[in-house]
Amino acid sequence: MNFELTDRCKHYVEHVESFMNEHVYPAEAIYEEQMQASGDPHHHPPVIEELKDEARRRGLWNLFHPHPEWGPGLTNAEYAPLAEIMGRSLHLAPEAMNCSAPDTGNMEILTLFGTAEHKDRFLRPLLDGDIRSAFAMTEPRVASSDARNIELSIARDGDEYVLNGRKWWTSNALHKNCKVLIVMGKTDPDGPPHRQQSMLVVPLHTPGITIVRGLPVFGYQDREGHAEIDFDDVRVPTSALLAEEGSGFAISQARLGPGRIHHCMRCIGMAERALELMCVRAQSRVAFGQPLSERSNIGDWIAESRIDLEMIRLLTLKTAWLMDTVGNRHARVEIAAIKVAAPQVALKIVDRAIQVHGGGGVSDDFPLASMYAHLRTLRMADGPDEVHKRTIAQRELRRHEPPEPAAL
Repeated sequence: MNFELTDRCKHYVEHVESFMNEHVYPAEAIYEEQMQASGDPHHHPPVIEELKDEARRRGLWNLFHPHPEWGPGLTNAEYAPLAEIMGRSLHLAPEAMNCSAPDTGNMEILTLFGTAEHKDRFLRPLLDGDIRSAFAMTEPRVASSDARNIELSIARDGDEYVLNGRKWWTSNALHKNCKVLIVMGKTDPDGPPHRQQSMLVVPLHTPGITIVRGLPVFGYQDREGHAEIDFDDVRVPTSALLAEEGSGFAISQARLGPGRIHHCMRCIGMAERALELMCVRAQSRVAFGQPLSERSNIGDWIAESRIDLEMIRLLTLKTAWLMDTVGNRHARVEIAAIKVAAPQVALKIVDRAIQVHGGGGVSDDFPLASMYAHLRTLRMADGPDEVHKRTIAQRELRRHEPPEPAAL
C-alpha cells in the first residue's frame, strides 16, 4: 500500500486549503447572519452562491466525480484528503464545491445507470450546480436497514409507473433548489428478495407528492431538510426507470461504496477541527489556578484524540486504496469497518471538545453541538453500525468454517 499523495492530489489539496482559508472560513459568520435574518431554517443564503462562483473560477468543482467526462477523474485515494478538508466546514464547503451528499451519490447513479434523457434533464443541471436532488429510500413503517423491507409500491400501468407509499429521512428534499428524487420501491413484491426493488427518477413536484414535514435532528432543522414524503398515485413515464426492473438493490450498493469514503473523510475533517478547538480552549481557559491544558486528563484526551484520528485516517485511506486497486466488492469489509469506526471516533473527539468548552460546547456559539448531532446521526445513515458489524462478522466467521466432511 502506498498512501503518498499523487502530484495531482497535492495540487488540489493546496488549492482547496487556500479556498477554505480565503473564502469558506470567513464566510461562516456571514452564513449564520443570513440564516438568522431569514427566519427560515431552509433558507438558501446568497453567500453560498458566491462561494460556488469562486470555486468554479478556481477549478474546484465536482472534485468527487471519478469519471473524467464529468469531473477531474480523481481516484478514491486522491479525493479522500479533499473530502477531509471539506468536512471542516460541513455546512459550506461541500456545497460550495458541488460535492454535497446526497447529490454526489445521485450523480454517480445517473452517470452509471441513467438514460440520455436522465443525463440531459437532471445530471447536467446537477453537475452545473443549478439544482439539487434527494434519495428516497428509508420508510417509517419498516426497518429500512434491511432494504428488502422497502414497501413503497411501483406498479406498471401501460406506459406509466404508479407510486404509492411513504418515505422519510429524505435528506435534501427541503433544499430550495431540490428538483428531483431518486426513489426506491418494489416493482415485484413476489420476486427473489434482491430483485424485488427498482429505482425511478421522479421530479419533486410531480402531482401526488406531498412533503408531510421536515424531521429535526436533535432539535436542529438542517438547512437541506430531512423530509417525510407521501406518494399518492404518483404517475411517471416508464422512461423514469433506472437500468431495469429489479436492479434497485444492486444500484443502491453501487452508490454506497464511494459515498461511505466521502462520509468518513468528512468525519475526520470535523474531528480535526474539534481537536483544534479543544487545544485552543484548553490553553486559553484557567480553572483552579491552572490552564486546563495542564490538567492530566485534558492532556490524555488530546493525545488520545490524535492517536484515534491517525488510526481512522489510515484505515480509511487503506479502504480507498483497495477500492481503487481491487474494487468495491473486495473492499467490502474495509468499507463496513470505516463506516463503523470513523463516526464513532469522531463523535468521541467532539464529545471531549464539548466537555472542555463547558457550557459553550453545547451552545451554538461553537460548531461542536452541531457536529455532535450530525455525527451521531451518521451512525445510522447509510446503514446502522450493527449492519456493518454483521457484514464484518460474517466474513470473519466464513474464514474459520470447519471443512466439509469427506464423502464416504
